[in-house]
Amino acid sequence: MKKSLLFVCVIALVLTAFRNDKKDTAFIKENFSYANKQLKNMLKEVDKSKLAFPRSINKNGKLVTTSMYDWTPGFFPGSLWYSFEYSNDAELKKAAQQWTETLEPLKTFTQHHDLGFMMYCSYGNAYRLTGNEAYKDILVQSARSLSTRFNPVTGCIKSWNVFKSWHGNKTYNFPVIIDNMMNLELLFFASEVTGDTSFRHIAIEHATNTMKYQVRKDYSSYHVVCYDTITGKVAGRETAQGYADNSTWARGQAWAIYGFTMVYRETKDPRFLKTAEGLADFFMHHKNLPADKIPYWDFNAQQQGYTPGVRSNAKNITTLYRDASAAAVVASALMELSTYSTTKGKAYRNFAAQMLHSLASPAYRAPLGNNGNFLLMQSVGSIPHNVEINVPLVYADYYFLEALQRYDLLLKGKKLFTPIKK
Repeated sequence: MKKSLLFVCVIALVLTAFRNDKKDTAFIKENFSYANKQLKNMLKEVDKSKLAFPRSINKNGKLVTTSMYDWTPGFFPGSLWYSFEYSNDAELKKAAQQWTETLEPLKTFTQHHDLGFMMYCSYGNAYRLTGNEAYKDILVQSARSLSTRFNPVTGCIKSWNVFKSWHGNKTYNFPVIIDNMMNLELLFFASEVTGDTSFRHIAIEHATNTMKYQVRKDYSSYHVVCYDTITGKVAGRETAQGYADNSTWARGQAWAIYGFTMVYRETKDPRFLKTAEGLADFFMHHKNLPADKIPYWDFNAQQQGYTPGVRSNAKNITTLYRDASAAAVVASALMELSTYSTTKGKAYRNFAAQMLHSLASPAYRAPLGNNGNFLLMQSVGSIPHNVEINVPLVYADYYFLEALQRYDLLLKGKKLFTPIKK
């Protein structure tokens, strides 16, 4: 009797899981169908001849674009690539190629650290899906350019050229922001396709020092760590876009989860897996995370013990704005992390799926034809700088689509990553 009951329970669980997977397969299909329509609407609005890349909307709801030299131009072509990958829509592929190829001049750009965002989200996906050797060569040159910002004394890649402290008039000349973890994937790629281990060495050393100096003991993260280029020692730990130096900026935590998960994929070093899991657990189990899993822009905003700098606009903001962009990044990261964690994998995947369902709800996903034709609403750029508050952001859309693509592969029992073509 007990064995029969156990068998019935197992069958029931299998059938429930099957029904849930089938339901989420339909959920993913509907979201990509919506995204394809919204992206095609945006393609009609943007002017490729002016090299104007979508970034957000202004207070009047009108599209805000940037030049290719901003940190965000790679996300729009990247979104087009993900939508093409799912739908096999020839119109989206053509647009993705065109918008990607306009970024080729950036392969020699060295003025800031964001080449991973700019080139790997665009050309990286382009090469993955087409195998075009010209794309590979551009990515390798981009990695060379990024490598020029590495300093062997600090053991890190320099993020911004300078960082002016919110406190007094102090200026730092070697700031490293947690976002920089996202650029390391470009270096790992270049090492893999060329056999040049210097790229890989830079990536691992940067990740190791970030793990050591930018991740706190409780697995929260500092946004900005500044180094002394003479001694290599830490000269300051502050924030630029978070609420306070000792607070946890939600998107910064998201970059950290994603970055260390990716570095574990490339190295299989258990230290990086442990760090990724710790960062993820901090995010998932924080007492200030709302029930729908979409975080406030900073986990400690408006709390006692967390004080913004004297020039920061954060001290005047009392509304606890959500940041859908942080949620989208974490959802994508957790889909990958779920495949590496032996004890928490199921929990990570389920949490990511819950986040995706929240993001796709009317509270965060824009009605078709609205929101400047961006997919998600309610993201935050930088409250301390009083810019991009409660608006769509192009990178929120990119990571939302990436998370959906990863979830689709997992539901189909496929691997998230295939060997890189050399």
